Amino acid sequence: MAKKILVVDDKKELRNLLKQYLTQEGFEVALAGDGQEALFVARQGKPDLVILDLMMPEMSGYEFMRVYGREASTPIIILTAKLEENDKVLGLELGADDYITKPFSMRELTARVRAVLRRMEKGTAEQDMLRAADIELDRSGRMVTVGSRQVDLTPSEFILLETLMAAPGRAFSRLELLDHLQGTAFEGYERTIDVHIRNLRLKIEPNSAEPRYIETVYGIGYRFAPQRQ
Repeated sequence: MAKKILVVDDKKELRNLLKQYLTQEGFEVALAGDGQEALFVARQGKPDLVILDLMMPEMSGYEFMRVYGREASTPIIILTAKLEENDKVLGLELGADDYITKPFSMRELTARVRAVLRRMEKGTAEQDMLRAADIELDRSGRMVTVGSRQVDLTPSEFILLETLMAAPGRAFSRLELLDHLQGTAFEGYERTIDVHIRNLRLKIEPNSAEPRYIETVYGIGYRFAPQRQ
């Protein structure tokens, strides 16, 4: 069955171009011209992935993520202009899984779409439960519990925590973590890992300013704190 993608952009020409190309690539594509319309279409159609412009009339992409993010954990790829660095960061902080900068090639966009979908449906023969410190991660149920508290993570945050917890004490570079998220480590995008890690710490750490679970390895990247015997 074809994966369903919702394309949200206020420029009709771009919407239609993306629909034509992604349809040729084997996806089922729905369109929306602003965040309000996107909410209606997403609630009705339950897309597998959303490609989202941020600056739109009626309801912006930011507001769409705030609202729809409370209803579903659908992965989101945001579209940003080349110089809008703050837009990229804020989009990731609101739960986007990836971003692509305009202008972009259809080939790169398709690669990113396939990478995000691939990691979402990746079936593994690994143990379903990971336990480290007082954190439990349920791979099959995609649930995380810290102590007795259940924590809601975005798809990217879940993959990062799963990767780090599976190898406590091992230092992962940003590019390695990006490769786990995207399937391909696109040069220049590794700093997005810092945003995801910051968001993850805010959700799982008792004090995100002094993390006890996810440690920074200066000059390299991050690791899950090694477990004492």
